[in-house]
Amino acid sequence: MTDRMLADAHNLKKLVREAEALADESMIAFARLKQAMLAARQNPHVEVDTGQRALMRLNQAETQALGMSTSLLRVHDELSKIAKVTMGPDMIPTELEDAALKENPTAEMVDA
Repeated sequence: MTDRMLADAHNLKKLVREAEALADESMIAFARLKQAMLAARQNPHVEVDTGQRALMRLNQAETQALGMSTSLLRVHDELSKIAKVTMGPDMIPTELEDAALKENPTAEMVDA
C-alpha cells in the first residue's frame, strides 16, 4: 500500500465520520425544536391544534434526516468493503449490522 493510498484512506475515514456527525447533529436539532414547539403549545392561551401542520412538517424533515443518516451508513459500509480489498487484512474494517442499512426499519429493529 502506498503512502498516498493510506493518506486518502485516513482522509475518507475522517470525512465520513464528520458527515455522520453532522447528520446526527441535525437530528438533535430537530428533537430540540420539536420539544420547544410542544412546550410552547402547552401554554393555556394557545389552542391545542396550534402548530400541528408545523409539527407534521418537522416530522417529515426528521424522517428525511434519518434517511440521510442511513444513506451515509451505506456509504461508510461501501468504503469499508473497498478498504478490505485494497488495503489488506491489517486494516481494521468497520462492521455494520445489516439491520442498520435497511431502507425501512421493521418493528423488530425498533424494539431491539
